[in-house]
Amino acid sequence: MNERITVLIEQLGLEPHPEGGFYKESYRSDNTIPMAAMQGVFSGDRAYGTSIYFLLTADNFSAFHRIKQDEIWHHYEGGTLEVHEIDPQGRYSCYKVGKHLLNGETPQRMVPAGSWFASCVAPGVDYALTGCTVSPGFDFDDFELANRNELIAQFPENKQIITELTR
Repeated sequence: MNERITVLIEQLGLEPHPEGGFYKESYRSDNTIPMAAMQGVFSGDRAYGTSIYFLLTADNFSAFHRIKQDEIWHHYEGGTLEVHEIDPQGRYSCYKVGKHLLNGETPQRMVPAGSWFASCVAPGVDYALTGCTVSPGFDFDDFELANRNELIAQFPENKQIITELTR
């Protein structure tokens, strides 16, 4: 692990994330949306919004998962992050999140609620420090880590990328 990655983990207080990479919640709204107001989508009240720092390195990836909320990715530092998305209809897309706008990257990317998604740094990149903002706020009750065989059975046309980005 290079020195910059070590500094980021230590200075930001990052911890291993269940999907891969490192994270730290940096914001959680004090105000909440009552469960009843969200028409049964969630198992309880949710904060208005949450945000985390998220760090991926060349030797790790964020495995396919989905949540019940929209998630906005923000690029802070390092190289290009690839966000791989399979929407509920099985359409696969790969988005480049980074600062090189002339190379087709964008500094933000929104993943819609219910889409399966995974991420990794682009080839040749050591790390990418990003942030993820979720609204209504993230709760691990809303998080589902993909089962490789079940996801391939559902979307066989995406077998290669599913195999690469699941555990």
